[in-house]
Amino acid sequence: MPALRLVLADQLTRSLSSLRDLKPEDVVLMAEVREEATYVRHHKQKIAFLFAAMRNFAAELERGGVQVRYVRYDDPDNAGSLEGEVARALRETKCERIILTECGEWRLTDIMRGWSERFECEVDVCADDRFVASIDEFAQWADGRKSLRMEYFYREMRKKTGLLMTADSKPEGGAWNFDAENRKSLPKGWTAPTPYRPRLDEATREVIDLVQREFADHFGDLSAESFGYATSPDQALRALDAFIERMLPQFGDYQDAMATGVDFLAHSRLSAYLNAGLLTAMEVCEAAEEAYKEGLAPLNAVEGFIRQIIGWREYVRGLYWLKMPDYRETNFLGADAPLPDFYWTGETDMVCMAEAVRNTKENAYAHHIQRLMVLGNYALLAGVSPAEIEEWFLLVYADAYEWVELPNVHGMAIFADGGVMASKPYAASGAYISRMSDHCRTCRLDPKKKTGDDACPFTTLYWDFLSRNRAKLEAVPRMGMMYKNLDRLSDADRRAVREQAKRLRGDA
Repeated sequence: MPALRLVLADQLTRSLSSLRDLKPEDVVLMAEVREEATYVRHHKQKIAFLFAAMRNFAAELERGGVQVRYVRYDDPDNAGSLEGEVARALRETKCERIILTECGEWRLTDIMRGWSERFECEVDVCADDRFVASIDEFAQWADGRKSLRMEYFYREMRKKTGLLMTADSKPEGGAWNFDAENRKSLPKGWTAPTPYRPRLDEATREVIDLVQREFADHFGDLSAESFGYATSPDQALRALDAFIERMLPQFGDYQDAMATGVDFLAHSRLSAYLNAGLLTAMEVCEAAEEAYKEGLAPLNAVEGFIRQIIGWREYVRGLYWLKMPDYRETNFLGADAPLPDFYWTGETDMVCMAEAVRNTKENAYAHHIQRLMVLGNYALLAGVSPAEIEEWFLLVYADAYEWVELPNVHGMAIFADGGVMASKPYAASGAYISRMSDHCRTCRLDPKKKTGDDACPFTTLYWDFLSRNRAKLEAVPRMGMMYKNLDRLSDADRRAVREQAKRLRGDA
C-alpha cells in the first residue's frame, strides 16, 4: 500500500521519522503554499530561506532515488494550502495512506486532526524525535511541580544526553550554569568575528526573485546581495563549523552585549537551521562540547550555548504543548496598548530600538538580548497587547515558529502568563541598556532621566509599569527591591512619570 509522506518546511532532516523505511512506491510530498506563507505576513527573508531550503532538500531526496512530488508556489495548479495539496496528491497518485511527522504548531495539528475522516484513509503521525525530550517526557517532568523553571529541566537534559558531564555523573566544572560569567560588556576596540556567508545556489536565486515578485508588500529587506542564510544541510554544517571556530570562544563573555552597527557579534545564527531541520540539536551541541574538550572554547561559552539548545529550546517546546491552546489567551497584566509604529519602521529617537528594528528588517534576525531586553522589554513596559507583539515576533524572524516564539514572548518577555515560565517580569529601565551596550552614548535620550524631553522612554515606562501593576506584582517573589525603590520616589515624581508615560503609551 503506497504511502504519501508529507514533509513540512520545518522538517528538512534526512533522518526525519516520517521518512524512515521509505519504499520505492512511496511518494514524498512537499509544497510551497500561500496559506503557510501568509497566515502571518512573514519576513521576505524567512519565506526565501524556507522555500530555497525546501527545494534543495527535495533535490537531495530525488538524487537518492526517492519519488518526490514538489509543488512550487507559482505552479498554476497549486491549491494554496497543505490540505488542498494533500487532497490533490491523493487523487493523482496511487497512495492510500498518509505518513507525517507531528507538527510543530498547534494550528496545523488542529487542521490535520480531521484528515483521516476527510480523506477516508489511514493517517500515521510519527513522533518528532529530533528533540531530546518528547512532548510526553516533558509532561511527565512537569506533572505535580509547583513551578516549571527551565533550570531544573535543563539539568535533566544534561543527565540524559551526557553533555558536559563527568565520568562520575557530575556537571563539568562543578556547576550546572555559568551564566554569571556571561554578562560582560564589550571592551573598547573589540572586533566582531566574521560570520559565515554562503554562496547563493540556483534554487536560492530563483526563490529570491519569486519572493520579491509575490511578497513585495511583506515586511523586511531582501536581495541577492544581502541574503545570508544557508539553504542546504552542507551549507548549514559549514555555518556551524565557522561558529565553533570563530565565535564560540567569545560567545559566553559577550552574549548579553549590544553594539551599534554590529548585528551578529559572536552569536551563532544557527537557530534558523535548527528550527527548519537543516541541523539537529545533538550534532550542534556535540560540536560545541568537542571544542571545549579540545581546549578551543572556554566552559562558560560552551555551557551557555548548550543551555540555549537543550535547555531553553527544549523547555519552550515542552511548555508550549503542555499549555496550548489556552496558553496564548492569558493576559495576566491586562495589557491592551497598540503596537507602536516604530516596530515596523525603526523611526524612533531610541537608538537601541532603532538598531534592533534595523537588524530585524535587514536580516530577519536579532540576537536574544535585543529581542528580550529591547523589543520585548518595551512591549512589557508599555503594556502592548499580547496578540499584537506576539504576531510581530512570529512574522519578523527567520527562526520563528509559534512553538518557540509564543512561550518566549508570552511568558518570558511580557509576563502575560503570570509567572508560569518566568519567576518575575523581565522589566528593566534604560540603565540596563546603558550598561550592556554603547547605544546610549549616541542617543539624545538620557537613561538616567525619568521625565522631561530628553528622558529615556524605557526609564519613564519602567517606573510607570511598576506603579500601574503594583496590585498584581508587589507580591511576586524577587519584586520587593523594585517596589522599595519605587517608594523612594516623591509623589510629584510619580505624578510626572505617570503623565509622561500616558503620552508615550498613547493614553493622553
